[in-house]
Amino acid sequence: MNGDEAVLKLFRLLNPYKWPIAAVIVLLFFQAMSELYLPTLMADIVDKGIVNKDTNYIYRTGGWMLLIAFLGTICSVVAMYISSLVATGFGRNLRSRIFRHVSNFTLREFDTVGTSSLITRTTNDITQVQTVLIMILRMMITAPIMCVGGLIMAFSKDHVLTWVLAVALPVMGVTIWFISSKGMPYFKIIQSKIDKLNLVLRESLVGIRVVRAFNREDHEKDRFKGANWELTDVSIRVNKLMAFFMPAMMLIMNFTSIAVLWFAAKRIDAGNMQIGDMIAFTQYVFQIMFSFLMAAFMFVMVPRAQASAIRINEILAMSPEIKDTDTPKQPAGKKGYVEFRDVTFRYPGAEQPAIAGISFQASPGEITAIIGGTGSGKSTMIHLIPRFYDVESGQVLVDGVDTREMTQEALRAKVGFVPQQALLFTGSAADNIRFGKEDASDEEVRRAAVTAQALDFIEEMEEGFNSPISQGGGNLSGGQKQRLSIARALVRKPEIYIFDDSFSALDYKTDARLRTALRGETAESTVLIVAQRVSTVVDADRIIVLEDGRIAGMGTHRELLAECGVYREIVASQLSEEEIA
Repeated sequence: MNGDEAVLKLFRLLNPYKWPIAAVIVLLFFQAMSELYLPTLMADIVDKGIVNKDTNYIYRTGGWMLLIAFLGTICSVVAMYISSLVATGFGRNLRSRIFRHVSNFTLREFDTVGTSSLITRTTNDITQVQTVLIMILRMMITAPIMCVGGLIMAFSKDHVLTWVLAVALPVMGVTIWFISSKGMPYFKIIQSKIDKLNLVLRESLVGIRVVRAFNREDHEKDRFKGANWELTDVSIRVNKLMAFFMPAMMLIMNFTSIAVLWFAAKRIDAGNMQIGDMIAFTQYVFQIMFSFLMAAFMFVMVPRAQASAIRINEILAMSPEIKDTDTPKQPAGKKGYVEFRDVTFRYPGAEQPAIAGISFQASPGEITAIIGGTGSGKSTMIHLIPRFYDVESGQVLVDGVDTREMTQEALRAKVGFVPQQALLFTGSAADNIRFGKEDASDEEVRRAAVTAQALDFIEEMEEGFNSPISQGGGNLSGGQKQRLSIARALVRKPEIYIFDDSFSALDYKTDARLRTALRGETAESTVLIVAQRVSTVVDADRIIVLEDGRIAGMGTHRELLAECGVYREIVASQLSEEEIA
């Protein structure tokens, strides 16, 4: 898609604003007409009022000029106000549209585009398009009217003198085209450099603890400096090119004015033109030239907006890999049942599957634990249950229905998910727990905190449940963040609980208390736990041992000790012989 098509495609979203835009066009038309009529009245004052010394005519015509100028100003102000409302409303709607669209992306689309690029496209790129829309509503409507109207009025005053414009306007047009065509490629580069700058800045800020721990502050400063200079270098190149724009335009305009005055003076001397007509003609020349100047500003702004529009349309054109079926199925009677039937899955572009041939069943009231070495596919397997990814082959069934035949909303309403990396949001402790259930009562919030072993540290905070949580939970320890994340899932009271290595930051004592409390709270639900520690899974009803993406063993702790060599190795690496016995 080229730039013009991208801009037009975005501007089709202006359909809800067609009547305000029509009002802007009408108002700017009247404002342009008033500006075009004023030089004629001025010429009449000079030729009929001053020459004939008719004071009454001067006052009368001057009064009309003041009234027309006042009405033109009112039209201009109202048009500017409406155009601002339209442009800002368009930007707001476009940001909302992109946010809603991106919210439906799978993890694959996020990995493809990148978080920093998505942020840039939702903010900076939309701002560029919004700015150009304001310019279009203010200038591109007025400029053609002023240009065509000015040419007609100038021709009516003196058609011979109009030949000056026939030479000047093509020269101005060629200059505008040359500068804008040279600058166009740089604007797309600028947006990509902004992406890179955001990426470096985001990584440095998010990873500030790691950066300081390894004394890499100077390295990160150099990375930021490099990205910053790359953006600066491209921007300087563009600005050097655009620096010729205004001087070139003013040079052409001034030479045109000199030529008009020169030839007009000769025609007045020959008696073929009046002084008032010369004044009016000069005014029309300036109006025509300024209309070209306004168009030139658009040619400067549009290339960058085109680059931004292409990037925005790339996001809007991306279709999420995971979509809801047109004929969703509802589970019949079952609640909390999870089944994998010969499931195989590989990440996009991977040669080998992450998991292969996975089959098992989990029922309400049972705890199914998944254990294995790093990279064995534990997290991948449970990410298929809430349908973060779709399987390559086989089936994942929830309550007897293939997850691909359920709506994502209905499926995820059954799941309480605690991710491997505990992510909290800005707000209070209660707000973070209520993220799992928006209408949860204070009692429900408190009960979830008690079960998650989070009540003690929450009450020790200055404002208790109303204590503020900083971005990402920066004012909490790793164990505290994990416990709040667990409380967030518990308050939802889902049919299926998924704990993705959610106890790793807890000490053994807190881990044991939490698992004991979970037994009573999740007695009627299906629980799946991914863990690295044997002590976390030893009491599970079913333990699935993964190795290289395949099931190496399945059973209880004692059964696996007797039958599964991989499990025995894991146990031996963590427990002493006395503890194993």
